[in-house]
Amino acid sequence: MGMKTKNTYSDAEVGFDIPALPGMDEREIQTPCLVIDLDRFEINLKKMVDDLRPFNVTLRPHAKMHKSVDVARRQLAFNNTVGICCQKVSEAEVFSRAGITDILITNQVCDAAKISRLCGIAQSGCRVTVCVDDLSNVNALATEARRQKTHIHCLVELDCGAGRCGVTEPEQILELALAIDGFSSLTFDGLQAYQGSIQHEKSYEKREEVMGGVISQVNSCVTSLRNAGLSCNVVSGGGTGTFLLEAASGIYTEVQCGSYAFMDADYGRINNQTGQRLDQGQWENALFLLTSVMSTAKTGQAVCDAGLKVQSVDSGLPTIFDRDDIRYVSCSDEHGVIEDKKNKLKLNDKLRLIPGHCDPTCNLHDWYVCVRSGKVESLWPVSARGKAW
Repeated sequence: MGMKTKNTYSDAEVGFDIPALPGMDEREIQTPCLVIDLDRFEINLKKMVDDLRPFNVTLRPHAKMHKSVDVARRQLAFNNTVGICCQKVSEAEVFSRAGITDILITNQVCDAAKISRLCGIAQSGCRVTVCVDDLSNVNALATEARRQKTHIHCLVELDCGAGRCGVTEPEQILELALAIDGFSSLTFDGLQAYQGSIQHEKSYEKREEVMGGVISQVNSCVTSLRNAGLSCNVVSGGGTGTFLLEAASGIYTEVQCGSYAFMDADYGRINNQTGQRLDQGQWENALFLLTSVMSTAKTGQAVCDAGLKVQSVDSGLPTIFDRDDIRYVSCSDEHGVIEDKKNKLKLNDKLRLIPGHCDPTCNLHDWYVCVRSGKVESLWPVSARGKAW
């Protein structure tokens, strides 16, 4: 199928096909490229599972963040991790073809061709769940699933403040749930209730206040469903900024965190309940954009090879890991300008940048170079890169 799900490098050329080979020193990696610090990455995966252990919730990591089969497999190796989330049908297909058997698409799938492919994933043996907020979409899903002799699970999406998809009233939730329940080719599992717009709010107290209202809203919808005789077995939501609030609610049954595994500069700036930044004691920065200095021609400035084509700056510029004497200040297509007041940087110096926003940055790359103790341990393909349909 042309999908990069196996790590084979026998015919690959470093600097053309791939940025490095296992066994190389970190200083030999071709830049710019994405680097995963495996020790830090593994700490994050274990910490998330440990943090959730006191609560009656499961973890369903969001694979839209990393788009990597290899990352997903390592997340799924931990107990109490039930499956993954994806955002698009083609993205989900990549993971299903790689053998992952439980996928929630946290989005609406309305186009007829996409619905057909969605049902094809379910037909292959994968447990597929999709979000809905429209009766005609429910009918289309049921019709195609019946035609393909397969089955689709559904979550009704509640708009709990993000202002994107989803309905807002318990009556609308109930209407959609009853419609789903009326089709033998569909199963109503429960609610999708993700408050995305609050995840990056810096103040923990503000996030806690907003989520208190969300939890009350979700509780009203669950009560309405149960009063109508419908089971609501799943309430899914939560992100890296709020997951402990959902976990402790007694209402949510699973959380969908994604960025915790890698972290980024934007998430790093927000505070936890003790007032600490998330990147200072809670999560490790494990994903880096490795870059090289290619010019020091101007006093007080260096230029590196990581510009707009290898990172997303929608959430701000990257920060430079473990350095407070230099600062990444601007970028264009192929260049990043670094303020270097004391002229410390030299040609070919390598720097680890912490991306401003990990999700869209990862989608710009073909490979993760996985390093441990300064050595390349493995390469993982960004398996679902560009799968946006």
